[in-house]
Amino acid sequence: MNRRVDDPQAAIPAWEPLSPEVLADQLGTYDRQRIACALARSPRGVTLFRHADVVAAAHDPQTFSSAVSARRAVPNGMDPPEHAPWRALVDSFFAPAQITALEPRVRAIADALVAALPRGTVVDAVAEIGRPFAVRAQTAWLGWQGIEDELLAWMAENHAATRSGDTARSAAVAAAFDEIIRRQLRRRRTPDQATSDDPTTALLTATLDGQPLSEADIVSILRNWTAGDLASMAAALGVVVWFLATHQDVQQALRDRPQDLALAIDEMLRIDDPFLVNRRVTTRAVRIGEHELAAGDRVYLNWTSANRDEAVFGDPGAYRPEQNAPHNLVYGTGIHACPGRPLATMELVVAVEALLKATALIDPAPGASPERETYPLGGWRRVPVRLR
Repeated sequence: MNRRVDDPQAAIPAWEPLSPEVLADQLGTYDRQRIACALARSPRGVTLFRHADVVAAAHDPQTFSSAVSARRAVPNGMDPPEHAPWRALVDSFFAPAQITALEPRVRAIADALVAALPRGTVVDAVAEIGRPFAVRAQTAWLGWQGIEDELLAWMAENHAATRSGDTARSAAVAAAFDEIIRRQLRRRRTPDQATSDDPTTALLTATLDGQPLSEADIVSILRNWTAGDLASMAAALGVVVWFLATHQDVQQALRDRPQDLALAIDEMLRIDDPFLVNRRVTTRAVRIGEHELAAGDRVYLNWTSANRDEAVFGDPGAYRPEQNAPHNLVYGTGIHACPGRPLATMELVVAVEALLKATALIDPAPGASPERETYPLGGWRRVPVRLR
């Protein structure tokens, strides 16, 4: 590549992540882009594709700021030093004792859901397993029971708005979700609900530096725990169920050794990471390899591509859970690594255990093909399998 001295950005190749060609084959495109060049520029910003660059940016919040949105995001939109006390507060809700106490309730939800699924006919692992499980598990944790159907309807509308690219529609959907949260907060301010034992109620009495949290910050935290996590859990289950259906040897090994599920699920999600990108903005000029970014450049950390980097993982599609675990970026890295990882891992393990325990075989549905999701979503939109 030739780079003009007076134009340091000229060497960054152009690409269009929303083009029909990319949307038709996101994984393949990312693989080709990563091999061809470390980064690429679109009208939306610069995307980093390689593992080393993504990790370096995630660990350098002074240069790659997370304050990318006009909308306050606690704590994922914060930089140091503001970030640390908020992150400590959020982490306290995912302590091992709390996850252990929640697990029996999540297991009962998973067992009941799987027991109700038809056997021998086509089941969509995203729509019939992933989404209802995500909603029921999350509402059980947060104490939001009774609004599961409303949340499922919101998820469908949110996906439709995201795919449409209509920013006004997406803003309206986001506002609708904030109202769902505020309604839950109003309930807990009534005398008969004020003593509820759930994280939603706990946030109303939490303090930071001796001060109670503002309602806007509570809404932001709960939005982060729900609006994104519901879709993430559904997408993750779709990826895992499809991997099991198409890798019978792995499925049988996990039936024999369910204690290996947590590591195995992480590896399945590395191979086909449904959590595509996170945004950053540069605070100063910075060099990445032979390329230069200017201060104020919008940057996308492409986790899906980084998790398939040949320089780190060799064959990106090879299933090697123990070998690849130290470098797996499914839950991010750096100060913004996913705080909800303990909860997500427990929920995924419990859901897959329930599926394996209740079936003799999960295989692809004959005559039906899965359907990929498209940017900014990853994984599968539809996963037709047969439970036997």
